[in-house]
Amino acid sequence: MTAAPGAPDASRPPVRILLCDDHAVVRAGLLALLDSAPDIEVVGEAGTGEEALALSAKLAPDVVLMDLQLGDGIDGVETTRRLTTAPGATPHVLVLTTYDTDADITRAIEAGATGYLLKAERPEELFAAIQAAAQGRTALSAPVASRVMANLRSPRPTLTDRERDILTQLAQGLGNREIAKALFISEATVKTHLGRIYDKLGVDTRAGAVSLAKEQRLLP
Repeated sequence: MTAAPGAPDASRPPVRILLCDDHAVVRAGLLALLDSAPDIEVVGEAGTGEEALALSAKLAPDVVLMDLQLGDGIDGVETTRRLTTAPGATPHVLVLTTYDTDADITRAIEAGATGYLLKAERPEELFAAIQAAAQGRTALSAPVASRVMANLRSPRPTLTDRERDILTQLAQGLGNREIAKALFISEATVKTHLGRIYDKLGVDTRAGAVSLAKEQRLLP
């Protein structure tokens, strides 16, 4: 007999969830919400990345519901990386956050996150994403999916080695004269390269260049 549409599949055990969020009120709200889903079981709560690592090793959840900003200690991205590269069976990580910048999305996915959801999602979307993540299928909020596709259609700008060198010095707060001295080139050459960097990145300020380079992971 097949389950009715929307009904839990009695032949399949519930998805075991570990919550990781540094706000107790948020965890309490998520716990109450997830307890209303018959095919989801919350087996533990963590307020820090370190707690999540310890509890995951002990409880072996199917999915870790992970916030990105965790206050003191390691952040959600580093926690995700450690969870997904730990020896033995590893949980799937579903990011649940308020942050949707390109940099946050890229870092989380590169760290091994199976999905990336925004906290503004409706409960049924969260439930569906958890089920997808438990099966190893990608789950993305619509705005996140749109950003990912936009980035795929617009590849990162290509910088020369010298432009990267100058951008790296720029990120350290050095002025043109200091950059010229560090790289053994003239200030005029530095200005020429900066102009090309600005053109490639579509910015017109030093701060804008550094910010975009960090967001698009163009710096080492």
